[in-house]
Amino acid sequence: MNNYVTEAINLKSYNLNDADKIILMYSKDNGLIKGVAKGIKKPKSKLGARMDLLVANTLQILKGRSMDTILQAQTVNHFRKTRENYDKLMLSSYISEIIVNLGEGSENASEEIYDLLFKALNKISNASDKKEMLIATIKFQLKILLILGFCVELDSCLCCREQVLDEEMYFSSSMGGIVCKECNEHLGIKLKMHYKIRDFLQAMLQFDFDFESDYDRKANEKVCQVCFDLLDEYIKTHTNKKQKSVKLVKECLV
Repeated sequence: MNNYVTEAINLKSYNLNDADKIILMYSKDNGLIKGVAKGIKKPKSKLGARMDLLVANTLQILKGRSMDTILQAQTVNHFRKTRENYDKLMLSSYISEIIVNLGEGSENASEEIYDLLFKALNKISNASDKKEMLIATIKFQLKILLILGFCVELDSCLCCREQVLDEEMYFSSSMGGIVCKECNEHLGIKLKMHYKIRDFLQAMLQFDFDFESDYDRKANEKVCQVCFDLLDEYIKTHTNKKQKSVKLVKECLV
């Protein structure tokens, strides 16, 4: 009765003692969970590499009073190609850090968040170039914000509420989206956004994660880097969480 089974992705680990580690995971059924991986540091551990970071497993877990214990793990996806490429590893670490920072209290949306995280990690792992990795990350940024209630306004001006079409507009992280040229005369927002960038972001948000639209195909790496930086600043502004891995990500994007 105290055992349960769930799918989960390993996000972070902590040393508990000479033999054991605590693994922080995002699970499909219960959101963020922690479990003790007993004997994980021993050479003959049954859990072994299954408890490495950025590995998805089906787990059997023993419910404890203060801490659960991981009894068995069967790997679903170890995202092998991620470990062979520094850029992939940094972007995967970035999105997993977002889950660590923002996933607390998200149990009601855990299945949706788990599926999004799994798809993003898988897409990054199998990406053929940096643009493809960045597009997967941008889709993740936009969609996790939507799920958690911090959605970016990309259709209408936040001041006058009029729809902004193919015209000059500005972007405000603090306000939460776009502002038209006329309203910005009173606000003085510095960050100008071209409507094609806005249209690209709208497409990344609206289409299914795995759908490859014309925007995916036509975008270049520079556009993706601009969008990544904009959304990272948005996440930092609206969640008061600065991603520690973002510095390394930006170094690999140069």
